[in-house]
Amino acid sequence: MKIGLISDTHIPEAMPELWPHVYEQFRGVECILHAGDIYQLDVIDRLGDIAPVYAARGNGDDGSSGREVQPDDPRLRDTWLLEYNGFKIGLTHYIPMPEMPPHLTVSRWIDKLFPDDRPNVLVYGDTHVEQIDIYDDVLVVNPGSPTFPHNLNLQFGTLGFLHLDGKKPRAEIHQLTASGIEPFDWENSRRPW
Repeated sequence: MKIGLISDTHIPEAMPELWPHVYEQFRGVECILHAGDIYQLDVIDRLGDIAPVYAARGNGDDGSSGREVQPDDPRLRDTWLLEYNGFKIGLTHYIPMPEMPPHLTVSRWIDKLFPDDRPNVLVYGDTHVEQIDIYDDVLVVNPGSPTFPHNLNLQFGTLGFLHLDGKKPRAEIHQLTASGIEPFDWENSRRPW
């Protein structure tokens, strides 16, 4: 089972619509998780032509910096807790990254967002920086941004996939290119850590 991961699309601020090959790469996924800062709900409509979409409401979707507040929509929530193939997947826009112990830690934030049912996977956005980590046995994934990677100018960014076909969930990040996508090169990435 394969789930598409995307965040921080910033449409139409970044560009009129997403790169066409984002849609192509998501064909065949079970669902698509958008971790917020969509800015225009027609992005969800287009992605929804491919697979069901669940989206987190980002700070930009709530009108930060004078942006238009996105209307209520059943596909858009502050947090989601979904179950696929026996795995619980949490979706939100913001978590404290980087962490600021002792109070602003990922584990405490997970407990705050999901007090009754801890997810196996947490997908988030906000930073525009692709990242895969494990915190207290929770796979934590930020797919980055396909349009403004690392909060830089418009360029090919990243998207992700979540695989739920084994005993443990696994995630991967792919770099968008002019011809499609490539596996993300963690060794030579622009990661600041």
